[in-house]
Amino acid sequence: MLLDLNLPRKPGREVLADVKNDPWLRMIPVVILTTSEAEEDIVASYQLHANAYVIKPVDFDQFSQSVRQIGDFFLSIARLPPMTWEGWGALH
Repeated sequence: MLLDLNLPRKPGREVLADVKNDPWLRMIPVVILTTSEAEEDIVASYQLHANAYVIKPVDFDQFSQSVRQIGDFFLSIARLPPMTWEGWGALH
């Protein structure tokens, strides 16, 4: 999941906390992709169990490249837990 901290209705930190507190959702990797370079946002995101924090490039080509690299990492390099009902049940 790519999550921006600057959402229109609910702050991204609250969404992150909701995802990581939900037993059905917490194993989903969450990458914060936002314009904020504030150290407090970075620290708070990791304290809420974000899997990565990426500062969103302003340039569209750089943004596209960043999203591709995130996808490449999580889909090609990283090993993720099984996201099946059986896999979830085995963890509890």
